[in-house]
Amino acid sequence: MLTTLLPIDEGQALVAGYDVRTKPGEVRKRVGYVGQLGGADDLATGREDLLLQAQLHGMSLASAAERAAELADVLDLTAFIDRKVKTYSGGQRRRLDVALGIMHRPEVLFLDEPTTGLDPQNRANLWDQLRKLRDMGTTIFLTTHYLEEADALSDELAIMDHGVIVTRGTPRELKNEIAGDAVIIEPKDDGMALETIQDCLKSLSIVRDARREGETIRVYVDDGARSLPKIFTLLEAQGVSIESISLSRPSLDDVFLRETGRSLRDTDTAGKGA
Repeated sequence: MLTTLLPIDEGQALVAGYDVRTKPGEVRKRVGYVGQLGGADDLATGREDLLLQAQLHGMSLASAAERAAELADVLDLTAFIDRKVKTYSGGQRRRLDVALGIMHRPEVLFLDEPTTGLDPQNRANLWDQLRKLRDMGTTIFLTTHYLEEADALSDELAIMDHGVIVTRGTPRELKNEIAGDAVIIEPKDDGMALETIQDCLKSLSIVRDARREGETIRVYVDDGARSLPKIFTLLEAQGVSIESISLSRPSLDDVFLRETGRSLRDTDTAGKGA
């Protein structure tokens, strides 16, 4: 809807200062869009795709060629820009998709889960390219299911659950709302129900909250280092054997868990990202 590809049912939205319902043409001039599937022609070269995109936006051939060379440098496309797109790796294709989305120098760039399916190296590379675009003045509207990605890239983020924004702010602000540490406990499968172990942990005065998360229990305490011995003592007294235990500072996954009652890492359902 924000990119004018779908009509708005109700309400109002302004993008780059223009109403998407009444001024869709003005919005389209000012936005770029990179969908999950991309839009490159596999049988064309990367450069040919870029030149076509530029011409569709009314750029002259000379300006298009100059802009393509510029983006090849910015997004590290030079080594393969004259190869056919069908020969590209996943990371190379995604960088070309981003280049296509900003060929006409949009004020706002919409990215729909741009790193889905990429290996860690290619994901980190694309993160670097997106930071460069942000530093050059492009406003980036990013949807993602990777909370570490939202944490690393966002100046401001919103967490949605079933289409409703449940919280918003900077990553630091949201994580600071969860004071203390998280202790993640994975008990051995010795017959004791996780719910029983969870209730035992909640009985400790040092525990502010304990929530089941898949086959683990996440325990929130004020001081993780000081609390661990007491947690061990309680579990040992209850006959609970531990497969693993770890200590971490609050993360965006903790924020998501608090706001929605479940961890994003344990769900494949779309529409619950940041």
